Order: sequence, then C-alpha cells, then structure tokens
Amino acid sequence: MFPRTQIEHLSVSRLIIGTNWFLGFSHTSKAQDRMIREAVDARRIADILEVAMKAGVDTLYGMRPEPKLIEGVAEAEQRTGRKCILIAIPTFPTGEDAASQGEIERIVDQYAALGVSICMPHQATTDAFVNRRTRTLTGIEPILAAIRKAGMVPGLSTHMPETPIYADNTGLDVATYIQIYNAAGFLMQIEVDWVQRMIWNAGKPVITIKPLAAGRLPPLVGLAFSWATLRPIDMVCVGVMTPYEVEEVIELSLSVLEQRAPHIELQESRSKSSLK
Repeated sequence: MFPRTQIEHLSVSRLIIGTNWFLGFSHTSKAQDRMIREAVDARRIADILEVAMKAGVDTLYGMRPEPKLIEGVAEAEQRTGRKCILIAIPTFPTGEDAASQGEIERIVDQYAALGVSICMPHQATTDAFVNRRTRTLTGIEPILAAIRKAGMVPGLSTHMPETPIYADNTGLDVATYIQIYNAAGFLMQIEVDWVQRMIWNAGKPVITIKPLAAGRLPPLVGLAFSWATLRPIDMVCVGVMTPYEVEEVIELSLSVLEQRAPHIELQESRSKSSLK
C-alpha cells in the first residue's frame, strides 16, 4: 500500500489525487478545459478513484459540490468498501461584517455535509489576508474557527511562500499547507530552491500541487523531483484523467521512493526500434 503521513489525527496517503483534470482546469487553454469537462464523467471519476483507493491512495484534493464529483466518489467508495478522505479548498468572503460571517458559516456547513475532513481556504481567500508588512494573516481567524467548529481540520491553501512562515510564527490554528512545487517553477512566485527550503522549515506537513506543471513535465521527471526533494511527512497531489494514468503515477512514485526501476511499459514509436 502507498506510504502515508499524518495530518493531526488523520492518516492520509502521501500521494493525493487532484480534481483539476476532473473538472476542467487545465492551465493550458479553453479548448483543453472543455475537452476535460466533456471527457470526464462520474463513472470515469469512479474508475480512477477505484484504482487509486485499492492501492492505498485514498485522499482526494479539491472536493466541491459538483454532482459528477459527488457521484464518482460515492461510487468508488461503494466499489472498494473504503472511505475516501476528502480535502476541500472553498473560497470564502473576506469581509468583516455580519453578512460575511453568515456566508462563512453557510459554506462551512455545506462542505461539512459533503463529508470533507480537511478544509483549507482557497488561495484566492488565504492570500488576500497575507500582510507582508506585519508578517501576519490577521482577519482569517474567524474562517479557521468556523472550520474547526464544524468538525473539520483547518489548513491554508496558498501560492505565497510566506504564508506557512507567518502562520507558524503567529500560531494560527492550521494543520497543513498547500504550496505549488515543481521542477519547472510553473506558477511559482519565487525560485524552486527557495520554496523547497520553506517547505522543509514548515512546522506542519505540506501538500505540494502541480508536480507535473500542468502537463509540461513528463511524469517521471516531475514525480522524481518532488519525491526526492520533500520530507517524509509531505505530500504530492497530481491530477489524472484515466485509470491508466493513475496506475502509472502510483508505480512511478513507488519506484522513486523505493529507489528501483519502474515496472511500466514505455511508449512506442518507430524511432525507438534501434534500441530493442
């Protein structure tokens, strides 16, 4: 079974299945987004998650009230007899008025009802609170408190490397962080080595996203870099569109972690005939 780590009381797989390639967020083009949305339905999601969960990769990142996602998760759980650990990254209002607080509570209740275990305000919310002058995230506390009160574990999804530093130093009630991390530096705000140092210094486990730079890195390259440069407590979240891709991602990841050759069939083309 795939190696695991701990986020507070929760045991989670170190490899996490992302949802961008279920829901149509390709970071490539509108046409690619449309292709994903049309190709991936609830049955395809269940097929992918079934393969993952049978290998011990039972953690899903990006849960949301999307019918095909809800149906796909439920079907995979029924097929495998296992519970899928759900991580959500909802967007919250950033105001301080009563209306905002009421909306925060509504969103929290909605995600708790979905069975979410770990709730992390989306980057669009988290990074709005980051204050480089005061080195704090003052104002985000009511959101985290509402998440905790609803029985979910709070974390922070961010694109800013400063966020874990400020959150650790000010004692925010969070149990994990999200960071973009890949060998290409895709969508990263500063150099890769700086982000790696921040991850290693973080006081909580870090979930790294976009390890393949949204398809710009081959799986072996992106996964080998991530697994080789993270701590044993950290995680890698990767998006896939087919059961074959999740099988390949799992085997490549295990081969790197176990320091062995991967047992996968390589792609074929006429130009490689001289190598056989």
